Amino acid sequence: MVKTTKHQNEMRLPLRSFCIFRSVIARGQAVAVQSRGLSGAAMRLVQFRHRGEGASVRVGVEQGEGHSVVDLKAFDPSMPSTMRELLELGDKGLECAQRALASGKCVVDRADIQLLSPVTGPEKVVCVGMNYRDHCLEQNAPIPKEPIIFSKFPSAITGPYDDIILPSESQEVDWEVELAFVIGRRGKHIKEEDALSYVAGFTVANDVSARDWQMKRNGKQWLLGKTFDSFCPLGPALVTTDTVTDPHNLSIRCLVNGDTVQNSNTDQIIFKTAALVAWVSKFVTLIPGDVFLTGTPPGVGAFRKPPIFLKKGDVVECQIEQLGSIINKVV
Repeated sequence: MVKTTKHQNEMRLPLRSFCIFRSVIARGQAVAVQSRGLSGAAMRLVQFRHRGEGASVRVGVEQGEGHSVVDLKAFDPSMPSTMRELLELGDKGLECAQRALASGKCVVDRADIQLLSPVTGPEKVVCVGMNYRDHCLEQNAPIPKEPIIFSKFPSAITGPYDDIILPSESQEVDWEVELAFVIGRRGKHIKEEDALSYVAGFTVANDVSARDWQMKRNGKQWLLGKTFDSFCPLGPALVTTDTVTDPHNLSIRCLVNGDTVQNSNTDQIIFKTAALVAWVSKFVTLIPGDVFLTGTPPGVGAFRKPPIFLKKGDVVECQIEQLGSIINKVV
């Protein structure tokens, strides 16, 4: 089913067990390479629920990928309960999270929590189409001269290990592993040279897509095919910018039922993070919590011969080096 790509030998992601699934082992925290983050803090921020506590959302800091989590509100009751509210506090919130991590206090075991999407209820989910050179080559499509922007509704967001729900309205549901980033402070008409200072961090996304609705129906507008409920798994953590050595030189991979279907590197991205922030901020004001999906590499089901689409029972795993892995069953 899967052909070896030119990046096949470049990607060597060590895997370990996570429950019944596999997850990526991070390389560890990287040294900050420039003053690009909001607070200079190297962290893996998460949203979670304590099991058995209903709908109460908490913000935490991982002690390492897949490890226990420091409960930020338990450490400091004045801190908010959601990631979006934490980011709205700017450096104050992130500096508190850094103190909580360093304290080693208020630690909850991973088995006692349910990990949620690192951001829920953003004002905007901004997506970029045709943004990998090798994905354009896959389609014999020209390289875009400016970013191709579309969106998902925030209601499409789901957690890193939650189910992808196949809608009865579509017979052509596809996978798209993507590098995502989250805005950390408000801005409009942001200069490209300043843009990274507006980014809180990076995470892994799956831009699940109903190709029949995207490409054949509704006037070939992309929105409806992209925004069914559960069509935007995110996670497992918001990895702050100073934790990531270079977001545009990361191995990126998608597996379906253990078979590699996408395998590339974010160095193939055409319009990189700073360019996207500057471009989109010409049109709309960006606010803390806004999520950007930056495009997908080749290997999606729609362009296989014959095309392959997701079916009930499939397990989709999206991996990005240094960020981690999200694993979603199709139901």
